[in-house]
Amino acid sequence: MTLIVRIALMCLLLSGSVSARVPVEDFFKDPEFTSVSLSPTGEYITVSVPQGDRTLLAAFRTADMTLVGKWDYGARRHIDRVVWVNDTRFFMYVSLKLGRYDFRVGTPDVYASDVDGRRRADIPNGGTYRIVDVMHDDPSTVLVQRSIESAFLSRMNVQNGVVRTVATAPLDYGSFLVDHDRKVRYAIGQTKDLTNVTLRRDGDRWTEVHRAAMGESQLFPIAFDRDNKRVYVAASEAGEPAALYLLDPETNQRERVSENANVVASRMLSSSDERDQLAVIYEDGLPSIDFLNADHPESRTYAGLVNAFPDHAVSFEGISKDGRYVLVRTYSDVDPGSYYLFDRSNGQAKFLLASRDWIKPGQMSEMRPISFPTRDGTMVHGYITIPRNSSGRNLPLIMHPHGGPHGPRDYWGFNPEVQFLADRGYAVLQVNFRGSGGYGNAFERAGYKRWGTLMIDDMADAVDWVVSQGIADKDRVCSYGASYGGYAAVQSVIRYPDKYRCTIGFVGVYSLGLMYSDGSSNTPASRAFLDRVVPSAESERQAQSPINNAARIRVPVMLVHGGKDEIVPIVHYNRMKRALEDVGNPPEVTLVKPNEGHGFYDLSNQVEFYDAMEAFLDKHIGSKAATAGN
Repeated sequence: MTLIVRIALMCLLLSGSVSARVPVEDFFKDPEFTSVSLSPTGEYITVSVPQGDRTLLAAFRTADMTLVGKWDYGARRHIDRVVWVNDTRFFMYVSLKLGRYDFRVGTPDVYASDVDGRRRADIPNGGTYRIVDVMHDDPSTVLVQRSIESAFLSRMNVQNGVVRTVATAPLDYGSFLVDHDRKVRYAIGQTKDLTNVTLRRDGDRWTEVHRAAMGESQLFPIAFDRDNKRVYVAASEAGEPAALYLLDPETNQRERVSENANVVASRMLSSSDERDQLAVIYEDGLPSIDFLNADHPESRTYAGLVNAFPDHAVSFEGISKDGRYVLVRTYSDVDPGSYYLFDRSNGQAKFLLASRDWIKPGQMSEMRPISFPTRDGTMVHGYITIPRNSSGRNLPLIMHPHGGPHGPRDYWGFNPEVQFLADRGYAVLQVNFRGSGGYGNAFERAGYKRWGTLMIDDMADAVDWVVSQGIADKDRVCSYGASYGGYAAVQSVIRYPDKYRCTIGFVGVYSLGLMYSDGSSNTPASRAFLDRVVPSAESERQAQSPINNAARIRVPVMLVHGGKDEIVPIVHYNRMKRALEDVGNPPEVTLVKPNEGHGFYDLSNQVEFYDAMEAFLDKHIGSKAATAGN
């Protein structure tokens, strides 16, 4: 065979591999792990391992990655969080979840175990406590807080869960901040009507230093400086993104130390001895890090690791208490992520685990941060994912709103659904519309009671902006979302019947009124939340509910639900389907899986769903639609 023929054949093979579609299973099968935690000594890691309807936990010795322990609490039970309470013992938070998009159902159970699986124990009422401080000088005890009609701070024995109360605060739901000497200094929480309150401990009494309704101003103490004199607080005067200040409690003077004009901080990085605050992480488009103490040796390590992984975000997931070992996660929009253990004593990073090693970054599509002005001039942010190997022009577009809606937001990073849709040739638009979390209280508050109006308008303005940039074809746009996103997808084609060509609602809320009777408001706190964010008048709830406006839907609809959904019960699906049938526009595609909850767990059910989605989209805005149009 001649060299020219060989080169020609190689080009054909390469071009074929580049254009081949990734199997749907590759996007949605369980990742190898969902979370990793580092022991205080750096000797061990724990790894949460999803397996279908459950998440197991495994512990490994970092030196050689040998398995030292394994835990499994049964079907629909997910070990989704681990907190180390001393060098060799940890608490596991085990949640009941009935679907892929579920929040925790009820309070999680908490179990304790040594890293080798010995001395296992059930921590009584453990899910109602949150650890405030791990006391390294007393490995038998941790400080915990609990909110039941009032806020309690207690010492808990890590072997049996026995507690002894050491402080209380007059809050209905609250948490505490202690200084480096474990002296109680602040309490932060809410009253039953969701008013936010911050209290300072002055001697033997509490002094109120801040009070505001949910979604308004903020004063949130986070941590003390090394000398225990000043406190880091996140503060916002009028609902703008909170800035970080150092506050002197005695003089009330404060110094601004970090801020971002668009977003609130997503987390802070502390030193290994927990006495210094080193950096602030922001998620303004791409993740970024603002160093507060750039000269600290650990800060220099973090900065070097950021530079060591170009084209990736670097997240620091833990540091040993002696400062030697750092647990590092690297990820990007096209890479689901890997974990490394960095040894500061020799400057070496040891590979530990890859989340989805079958995903090839070269086959994935770029997610680009965007921002645009809405019709009233408000700047809104989001992301557009452009299919690889496309021209990036006049593409079919999926407007893909996130769930929640208040608190959650979309972030830059690997997203299986987004990558699946892009792999099939669709540009994907994700909008952090008003009402989303992360952009300040005023931005979130703007969406209250406007689920089906202003928030939907922001999504429509985003579509118009993407079209104006030449990225999307205005005649080939569909909406798709899950949970609140399912509501928004369907409400979008009601409010803008000429903008979209089809819509897909997955486990969607279709009646705002039903939320008061279908289990969504079964606690005083959830009822207060709905009263705050959902329209008060029944007439307005109906005006913003898809089931009451089915006659305005003039495009094909696909509805998908789980029969055991407890977050959004299937009555929403049934009434939406019936409403469409009553107006002569029955859903073109329906899919109900009786044994699934709020999102599908079973891989075969997921494959069936996404195959049906692909066919539905292809028919209405994809290649089949283009062929039919010709």
